[in-house]
Amino acid sequence: MKFKIFLLSALTLPLFARAQDDFEIQVYGSETMEPRATMFELHSNHIFRGTTTTTDGTYPGNNQTHETIEITHGWNSWFETGFYFFNAAVPGACYVETGSHIRPRVRVPDSWHWPVGVSMSAEVGYIGPKFSADTWDLELRPIIDKQFKRLYLAINPVFDKSLYGPNSRKGFDFVPSSKLSYSIKKQIAVGAEYYGETGFLASASPNTPHHQLYAVVDLDVIKNVEIDFGYGSALTNQTDSRIFKLILGYKLEGRKKTAQQYLGNVFINPLH
Repeated sequence: MKFKIFLLSALTLPLFARAQDDFEIQVYGSETMEPRATMFELHSNHIFRGTTTTTDGTYPGNNQTHETIEITHGWNSWFETGFYFFNAAVPGACYVETGSHIRPRVRVPDSWHWPVGVSMSAEVGYIGPKFSADTWDLELRPIIDKQFKRLYLAINPVFDKSLYGPNSRKGFDFVPSSKLSYSIKKQIAVGAEYYGETGFLASASPNTPHHQLYAVVDLDVIKNVEIDFGYGSALTNQTDSRIFKLILGYKLEGRKKTAQQYLGNVFINPLH
């Protein structure tokens, strides 16, 4: 009974939420990158059916292709830093470099023996005015997840704040997302992801809610290689719909230096 209540809460939470931007469409798990390891990811998203007109000077979303390079490095067992470089191909325009973000993240160590995985990230950066009227942005992302044998659940109740732009004085926007997946085999999982937006928490007249639902597949068939893809559809008329997303990643494992190797470098080549 407790599990059913927990699962129902996780799936209905995003119904009070907004669609995440179409550059990096992902629900985060609580795990951070291993110490000295670096993950290189390419996020490729194509909007088959999107907005055709805008009123804020941004490009309409219809038929855009977004390519985001993400580089994440693990510093220790509980801290990582991610870097994002956004690019886009826009109909009628050239291939455009749109901006970049930085994202430090910490997690609750395994030694604490919490019943669920918990981590927290803070992402800040710039995106060009042709893609967002609010060009500087801060995102606070609590992350909670749990593995129930073959069933996996992740919840990201995100709070987004414009730092520069027309919405910079409107406080935080509530932008949660969640994921529920089932492992068919050890290397293959299928599931659903939900992204939404409710509007500004302190606003007397909140934005029209946005909702997107994705069917997703996660593959872990090659060591250190990540392959995730999915197809999403908007459940409201105010946002981009019919989006295909693909994440390709490769993890470069860091070498562990022994104390003898470290001291050797210090004494043999102190400037190394």
